Amino acid sequence: MVATTRHYTDSLYQTSDYSTMTGVVQITTDTGYRGTGTLLWDGQTVLTAAHLFDPEIDRAEVIFENSHQQFKTVQATQYQIHPFYEPLHDNHDLALVRLSEKAPGFAQRFELYREDDAIGQTFAFGGYGTPGTGLEGSDPNATDNPRLIAANRFETEGSTLKEVLGAAMGWTPKPGTTLVADFDSGNTSEDALGGLLGIYDTGLGDEEGLITSGDSGGPAFIDGKIAGVASYTSSLGTYDFEPDVDLYDNSSFGEQGFWQRVAYDDHQQWIDQSVRDAYGQAPKEVSEIDFEIFENDSGDISYAYFLIEFHGERFTNDWLSVDYQTRDGTATAGEDYLPQQGTLVLYPDENQAVMPVEILGDDQVEDDETFYLDVTNPVGGSFPNGVDTLSAMRTIVDDDMLIA
Repeated sequence: MVATTRHYTDSLYQTSDYSTMTGVVQITTDTGYRGTGTLLWDGQTVLTAAHLFDPEIDRAEVIFENSHQQFKTVQATQYQIHPFYEPLHDNHDLALVRLSEKAPGFAQRFELYREDDAIGQTFAFGGYGTPGTGLEGSDPNATDNPRLIAANRFETEGSTLKEVLGAAMGWTPKPGTTLVADFDSGNTSEDALGGLLGIYDTGLGDEEGLITSGDSGGPAFIDGKIAGVASYTSSLGTYDFEPDVDLYDNSSFGEQGFWQRVAYDDHQQWIDQSVRDAYGQAPKEVSEIDFEIFENDSGDISYAYFLIEFHGERFTNDWLSVDYQTRDGTATAGEDYLPQQGTLVLYPDENQAVMPVEILGDDQVEDDETFYLDVTNPVGGSFPNGVDTLSAMRTIVDDDMLIA
């Protein structure tokens, strides 16, 4: 969970009314680390923090929780740490966990927040960290760690804070990579970034919270997309301004939280391309595409792949992108397939990428059903013949038998 303004049992912080939080998961490792992660759009990869796997681990489990506090545990088959991860300075503190099977259908899948405008925005965040309050900090004697939700506002980035504090800040965030929020009580005396940087903001009232131990790797959501990955907290001050209410680094009022910025170019490219590399039987050309997909049995999830290609000239460093969204034909989103909506980026070394859509199996005898993927808003290129939308259809083939 998170450290909250009021007691953590307050209904304001419960996640039972937030279906989107079903994609926020608990991660446990054989080294005793416990953290949080977020299920990505492919349904089989979880984004989290690298320091959960430092030192290396042999085994990890990912625990999914639906909105009725029912749980499903899935083993992790492998994990990847960002290649530029720097433990000393907590830079690029990102990891991807690959599940041994597709996540349960009830779990929300998430896209990345790709805009470079997170600073100044309010965000929602959640996790499985140690409970606590702003006045008392996280409780080391807590015996439960429910998944909770709170809010905050990104006010600066880590490198800006380092420029001001210098040696008083004992680590060096890489410019552009880290988002910072402070835990405001409503009083100017605990407004850390107000006193340290002149960014005055006394918080969001009762909704305000901060990450604690166990929230590492958890998401910060802007517009329902992952904008940041929880990394660490600090209790920073100067000789004439000490905002922390108790002077301990325990997620109390006046402290600061740091999130890895997902929209940083190297971060989102690494995430996107790592997820794509893990697709199983993804097509690499049109002749390999399956336009008909068998739905399989109830509880089984399979992929329908869509191939997006760019044909034309491009400069070496150009990023190309399109927006995509699934659309019902005779199939129904949420019943026959899991809906998808987001942005697909083709990086400088790519001229094509696949977009997977998960097909939900059932045991009902029914007609074959169709759905579509619509692609719009090309950036860095254009669609042929002046069209504004490209669409492709897939057919879900029923494989159930009727016995009379």
